[in-house]
Amino acid sequence: MDAAFNQSTQLGFTFEAPKPQRRIWRVSELAAELRAQVERAFSELWVEGEICDLRPAASGHVYFTLKDDGAQLSVVLFRSQARLLRFKPEDGLHILLRGRLSVYEQRGQMQIVAEHIEPVGAGSLQLAFEQAKRKLQREGLFDAERKRPLPAFPRCVGIVTSPSGAVIRDFLNIVRRRHSALQVLLYPALVQGEAAAAEVEAGIAWFNRTREVDVIVLARGGGSLEDLAPFNSEFLARAIARSEIPVVSAIGHETDFTIADFVADLRAPTPSAAAELITAAQHRVEERLAEQTHRLIRATRYALMQARERFSRLSSDAAFTRLRDSLNRRQQRVDELAFRIEAAWRKQYLVAGQRVQQLSAAVLRHDVTNRLALIRHRLDSLDSRLERAQDGFVMLRQSQLDALEKRLNSLSPLGILNRGYALVYDEFGALVKDAALVQPKQKLITRVAKGRIESSVMKVTMEPEIT
Repeated sequence: MDAAFNQSTQLGFTFEAPKPQRRIWRVSELAAELRAQVERAFSELWVEGEICDLRPAASGHVYFTLKDDGAQLSVVLFRSQARLLRFKPEDGLHILLRGRLSVYEQRGQMQIVAEHIEPVGAGSLQLAFEQAKRKLQREGLFDAERKRPLPAFPRCVGIVTSPSGAVIRDFLNIVRRRHSALQVLLYPALVQGEAAAAEVEAGIAWFNRTREVDVIVLARGGGSLEDLAPFNSEFLARAIARSEIPVVSAIGHETDFTIADFVADLRAPTPSAAAELITAAQHRVEERLAEQTHRLIRATRYALMQARERFSRLSSDAAFTRLRDSLNRRQQRVDELAFRIEAAWRKQYLVAGQRVQQLSAAVLRHDVTNRLALIRHRLDSLDSRLERAQDGFVMLRQSQLDALEKRLNSLSPLGILNRGYALVYDEFGALVKDAALVQPKQKLITRVAKGRIESSVMKVTMEPEIT
């Protein structure tokens, strides 16, 4: 270059080599270029780290720092993506993040725009479950003191579940079998999917508004953690806590637990178990009633058998047999006399009729008016005498029958009991006639006019025989 300069001098003119051109960037241009280059190079990446300095914004965006032992990067999660998360990001949470690298031009700061976040280790649904559980437990929604007892004898039960499937069918079958008078009102609702929590909450609100039920049951069959996700919703948990009507949670199988189970007034392992728990008191009453009815029937049959045996023994007694035969003979005599009276009355009536005909023929030949009046008078007289004779005879026989009945009652054991006496039997049904045959603590049955008395002997005292 120096040689060229010297040569140009020797030729009579001066030559200078051009200086290199400089590009002067504006800050915003450089930031935009840097952003474009970075986003092209890192359009999609996965990063693992720990959340710190979490800052949710009023706009719905979420800002935090992702760090490890050697470095840290700023992260922004926009509202549209944050709404899709099944869990709530929190400081100290170890996550796996998918997104793109970008530059925040206003500050010239490198940041990651997150598109998907998932916890490392436990799944997002399990993490959401644990987070909601801790939060609601701190607020006291799980406390036993705020839970209400179920009514022992509900008149009507409301159930929020799918209208089709085995859950509602099994629930109704058990209720009908154990408490047929219990009414069941169904609020049909989705029990799976994004809209399920809102529909179940609407069912709880409807039953509280109409006030037609005494207890509310939330029911669905078993499923995965994702299937049961609506019942882990904080939104639904608060609806259960607000309910003024006791709520029974019957979600999934016995090993499945949801947030709804912890908030509800009672957790049933399955929907079928919920039906049994609700009808437990009524079922016990019906079983007790059936047992008492069976015992009463057995006692009645036993008493009837004992009465028949005693009647058989009394019937075989000679004095009773003679008295009964005598009464039968006298009743037969009364029947015979009644037949004879009726025959005599008919005969007398026939004779009187024939006499009337004879007199009527004579009247035609004599003074019709006078003779007819005389005959009528005599006929009335005969009829009156016959009626008085019949009544007197019947009254006489009735009086005799009453006397026989009183005599029979006086000899009957039941008549004796009605006068204040009693019959005493041992536990084998044998009549006790001697105090010497009774031992202390022995069971005795005392038969009185109206019922029997079971007792235990405390003391036996011998007294001289009454003559």
